[in-house]
Amino acid sequence: MKRRKPVAVVIIPTYNEAKTIGKMIKYLFRRTFPMIKHWQMKLLVVDDTSPDGTYKIVQKLQKKYPDLYLYLNPRKMGIGYAYVMGFKYAMKELNADVVIEFDGDFQHPPDTIPVMLKEIEKGADYVLGSRKIPGGSVPKTWGFKRKLFTYLGGFVARLILFFPSKAFWQVTDPTTGLKASRVKGFVDRLDMDHLYSYKFGYKLEFLYKMVKLGAKVKEIPLKFQLRRAGESKITPETAKDIFRTIILLRWHDRTAQSFLKFATVGFIGYLVNALGLEVFYRLGLAPNWAAAAGAELAIISNFTFNNIWTFSYKKITGLKAIIAKFITFNLTSAGAVVIQFFVVGWGTKITGDQWRQLWLVIAIVFFIVPYNWLMYNKIIWKKQHP
Repeated sequence: MKRRKPVAVVIIPTYNEAKTIGKMIKYLFRRTFPMIKHWQMKLLVVDDTSPDGTYKIVQKLQKKYPDLYLYLNPRKMGIGYAYVMGFKYAMKELNADVVIEFDGDFQHPPDTIPVMLKEIEKGADYVLGSRKIPGGSVPKTWGFKRKLFTYLGGFVARLILFFPSKAFWQVTDPTTGLKASRVKGFVDRLDMDHLYSYKFGYKLEFLYKMVKLGAKVKEIPLKFQLRRAGESKITPETAKDIFRTIILLRWHDRTAQSFLKFATVGFIGYLVNALGLEVFYRLGLAPNWAAAAGAELAIISNFTFNNIWTFSYKKITGLKAIIAKFITFNLTSAGAVVIQFFVVGWGTKITGDQWRQLWLVIAIVFFIVPYNWLMYNKIIWKKQHP
């Protein structure tokens, strides 16, 4: 029995692109798709009933190319909505195994399609074209504002969405529009009916959700080209839409909310710690020992508030469990006490005891906060797997 080739559907959203869509369709079917031997290639154009008749050109070419499909939206709905409808159609009607987001104006080089599919074959779930890795680039003729939007805007998006997770380092170009996504286990699990944005911000939302689903990300170089015709999809509202989307995504993320609560509890712990350091120091203890004693008071405060607030969704209950976890908490927090003991001790030896509170802040911000966040998540309030 002959094995079915996996299906890759290239999705191109269009609006008033009559000057280029015909050329792109012919290029893909005559030159790009024949190069790809291990996939059944299909092309889906999602058009917002363009006034310039883009969809009519597609309809005419459908007679020549049986693997060319058209989905018509009744009016201009936005690029995100176009891709949502395209994804749904590709999965339901075309049995897509992979969906590829692609521009119809030659800004995305067609020869990147086989490269992306090769990476999927190697095990990647989500292949992104990046303008910011070696081999990738933006047009030299772009103006300062467009370059600033691409580079600085992209960095801010990465920072808000992913820092400090490993995805911050994996994804260098979060606003890229060139993507290949595995359907099973990923695209078919996306909630596309409740997006924060159906405009440009959809790119960041799809990216964020794919990463949260555990998709294996791979970037390939993208030499972004100038448009051959038509108008740019970037509008003055684009930056606002993207910023709003990434803020909402991170704000409603449980990990981010936990970290904000963790930071608040940590600040309360700092106040307890600082007060304890001062009290014990004035009682005659050396700065390092006073800092360690103050740290123990902060440990009690941190355990209590983190358990009933920060990690309430996995709260430790029952007297025996609380006692056992508090002992474990103290043992893991011993690392924080040791850090504080040495940082404050060595620091005051260099600058004098009068700078003890400054060294306490340095110890907490640069060493104890990341240490505690790791210990809390990996040991104390770690996820329980069935």
